[in-house]
Amino acid sequence: MLATVFHTPSMEFFPQAAEPVARLHLLVVDADPAIRSACAEIASGLGYAAETTSDFQQARSLLRSSAADILLVNLPLAGSRQGLELIAEVKLLYPRIAIVAMTSSGLVNTAVEAMRCGANDYLTKPFTMDDFSGVLERANQTVTTDTASRRLREQLRASQGLGAMIGRSPEMEKVYRILSKVAQSSHPVLILGESGTGKELVARTIHAYGPNGQKPFLPVDCGSLVPTLIESELFGYVKGAFTGANRSKDGLLVSAESGTVFLDEIGELPLDLQAKLLRALQEREVRPVGATHCVPIKARIVAATNRDLAAMVEKGSFRKDLFYRLNVVNLRLPSLRDRREDIPILAAHFLERISREQINKFTLSDEVLRTMMRYDWPGNVRELENSVQGACTMASSPVVQLCDLPTQLQNTGLEARRITLEAAQPAENGATSAAPLTTLADLEKQAILSAIRTLHGDKLQAAKLLGIGKTTLYRKLKEYGIADPMAD
Repeated sequence: MLATVFHTPSMEFFPQAAEPVARLHLLVVDADPAIRSACAEIASGLGYAAETTSDFQQARSLLRSSAADILLVNLPLAGSRQGLELIAEVKLLYPRIAIVAMTSSGLVNTAVEAMRCGANDYLTKPFTMDDFSGVLERANQTVTTDTASRRLREQLRASQGLGAMIGRSPEMEKVYRILSKVAQSSHPVLILGESGTGKELVARTIHAYGPNGQKPFLPVDCGSLVPTLIESELFGYVKGAFTGANRSKDGLLVSAESGTVFLDEIGELPLDLQAKLLRALQEREVRPVGATHCVPIKARIVAATNRDLAAMVEKGSFRKDLFYRLNVVNLRLPSLRDRREDIPILAAHFLERISREQINKFTLSDEVLRTMMRYDWPGNVRELENSVQGACTMASSPVVQLCDLPTQLQNTGLEARRITLEAAQPAENGATSAAPLTTLADLEKQAILSAIRTLHGDKLQAAKLLGIGKTTLYRKLKEYGIADPMAD
């Protein structure tokens, strides 16, 4: 009987793993005893606690009495909707459970409808042990990710990083180790990283954790000021040095005292000002614009750029001697896509801050968090913060949904849905059918109408089942021109 279910019946497929899968609870619902037995045996070999039943009503009782993590439910042949109804109920009543729909080969429409009802994945009979273990692994990842996100939403940990910096990834741990050392020195620091990675925040952290943290921290954006203004800002000027100079003014390098001057976008500094800055760092003194005397400085210099200074040195657009003077300690910040495990913590931090500033307390749906984990974040942490703020502004309920996110993030989430639905088409002669599925807009419309009809016209419960706000559901119905969703 096993060969009718799996293409590869040998149990030698499962070696003794050095790191067993976390022990999650699997519930298998199928009328075929051979399939139930095989699935339970294989799942147990992978480290799962497996339970089986052939009856949908008994499955409901088991779900109420036990803490199932993954539900594998077989969808009967056309004419019976018991499996689909069970999926819809579980999605509504037990949203933490990962649902896998099991269908016979050729029932493409049934598999797609199961996804619309709330199934996270699908499995087509006959399937190999590879297929089965892969489905369990994906379900495991879904449960693990969703559980972690809920924990983060329930309680924002006080200890998430260093100072105002957020993150516990290995990449950020390396940054923290370097910061803890350089903060106690007075050497120049060069911070490298893409735009939006938090270079100024790192500079402020270095200053705050240093021995002169009570002294001024003065930032200068070298890319936004004209050269003459940068020179007067950094070095100061005397009365009458230029038109409008009605009084003398100390430059930031002097007024910072023993504090820190942060030179943001140092790569934009013109060559003539690079020479003057180099002399100031070497001699530890500056000459104000229009002055004939020099003034000693004690400020520490922390510079940052998103440009490749080494390449600029080769091209002659940045002074080699200044580069080496600034590059005493080199600190490169990782991009957000290189530390994706920090995305939930950062998002929770931004939500907590928004909730303190507003009346509403916002949370992210599991799909939103998964979409954020898939997105590449070209704007890094700054883009994540702006996206969370914008989503909370657009949200029609306390739970932020996919439709509330910026367009580029919505596209990422919709693409993930499309890939999952397309994968539900069974292979024919070793190749996936090229026949296109219906459009995402039509799928969305069908999913909304199906949910409303399944729940006998209860739009509020339908919105909860679909993971959207009631306002969004009514807006969608208006867009479709549907006044009575229950009409044939």
